[in-house]
Amino acid sequence: MTRRGIFREDLAWAAFLLVLAVAFGLVKHWPLVNLSYQGKLSARLEEMRAQRRQVEFQGVRTLNIAQAYERFQKGQSLFIDARKPEEYAELHIAGAVNLPEEKLQERDNPALTGIAKERQIVVYCGEAHCDIALKVAEKLQSLGFTQVSAFLGGFRAWDEAGYPVDTSK
Repeated sequence: MTRRGIFREDLAWAAFLLVLAVAFGLVKHWPLVNLSYQGKLSARLEEMRAQRRQVEFQGVRTLNIAQAYERFQKGQSLFIDARKPEEYAELHIAGAVNLPEEKLQERDNPALTGIAKERQIVVYCGEAHCDIALKVAEKLQSLGFTQVSAFLGGFRAWDEAGYPVDTSK
């Protein structure tokens, strides 16, 4: 057999394996493929995310945007921005302090010094799909803070609602 014939035979096998893999993938993931075809995949993924969050972060209280804004208006809550310092510096909720998840790993964190353990704290991250606020809230609770909530809408929802934002540190 010539080199060209071997190449064609290899190409035919590769095509066969590719078709087989696609067929097995479709069969295995048919429920998701079907939901996507019906336009319901995003809703199902959001439902699955909410279920996972309930299990993984069951001890963390959560707030929606109306509840977070109400706390902001009362001025009694400390807002913690759990995003990266660069994102915080660009724009954040007015009066918020930056405390990324990585900084919570430090012992005797100076950012937490002077904050009363019973102070109302609202933690947020970038958007609704972000779990960093939940992780930071959970960590703060493990450090003894008793009034911690995670705002699940994130900074994006806050900004889109037209609520007060700031660029100062």
